[in-house]
Amino acid sequence: QVQLVESGGGLVQPGGSLRLSCAASGSIFSLYTMAWYRQAPGKQRELVATITSGGSTNYADSVKGRFTISRDNAKKTVYLQMNSLKPEDTAVYHCYERVGGRDYWGQGTQVTVSS
Repeated sequence: QVQLVESGGGLVQPGGSLRLSCAASGSIFSLYTMAWYRQAPGKQRELVATITSGGSTNYADSVKGRFTISRDNAKKTVYLQMNSLKPEDTAVYHCYERVGGRDYWGQGTQVTVSS
């Protein structure tokens, strides 16, 4: 059973930074693409960033240059470093993994950017 557990969210002022973590279990972590999504109140879930098993990354235009996704296969953990945060980055951030044709999501971690 694949499980994803996010941590690291919180309240931060505009311009600040946070690092989110997602610990995975139940899959051969190193083989799979991992992703971060976010969902703001009243909005659809949005893909934020992806990282392949080989380390290739892709970002939403809204976060390019500010966010960095990375992974540590030994720790089975994917990270999202978020810098220069803006109020519009406020959302619940979810970790995602697709294994064996099934979608797996973490419970989410709240990020609030406000002064």
